[in-house]
Amino acid sequence: MSQLIAYFSRTGENYVNGAIRKLSIGNTETAAKLIQSKTGADMFKLVPLVSYSDNYNECIEQAKDDQRRGARPELTSYPDSIEQYDTIYLGYPNYWGTMPMCVFTFLEHFDFSGKTIRPFCTHEGSGMGSSVGDIKKLCPDAKVEPGLAIHGAKADKAGSDIDKWLK
Repeated sequence: MSQLIAYFSRTGENYVNGAIRKLSIGNTETAAKLIQSKTGADMFKLVPLVSYSDNYNECIEQAKDDQRRGARPELTSYPDSIEQYDTIYLGYPNYWGTMPMCVFTFLEHFDFSGKTIRPFCTHEGSGMGSSVGDIKKLCPDAKVEPGLAIHGAKADKAGSDIDKWLK
């Protein structure tokens, strides 16, 4: 039973506990590394070909525009295959109530039939939004398990929440 952690995470200016702070490692990557330490799963970072701005306000406008247009931003690379994986932990920050559109790109790139998808999301108060439902629509033949919403500012301290979610 092979497992993969596929995640999108953003560095640069982020909204953290009511203030904009510059992060050298994104909150979702921090959570992905905690999950990897507990599962031993392979990791793959989703990197859009055209990066979001490091400026928080510009980034949220870009993300909002992507969502409004139903954009599917191309990624710099993809795993060669997901065939060997039974379980995919899918991580992303909440952008405008769902996943960033580059995560939609990833999900549409592969056939997830028969796979188990375990979503985890970092946020600053909006939880999972509609992302779990969106994953179910994009991957109707996958088993999509309940997601784990991690408050972004506490991503580095989410170990016990992750432990409960993994059981």
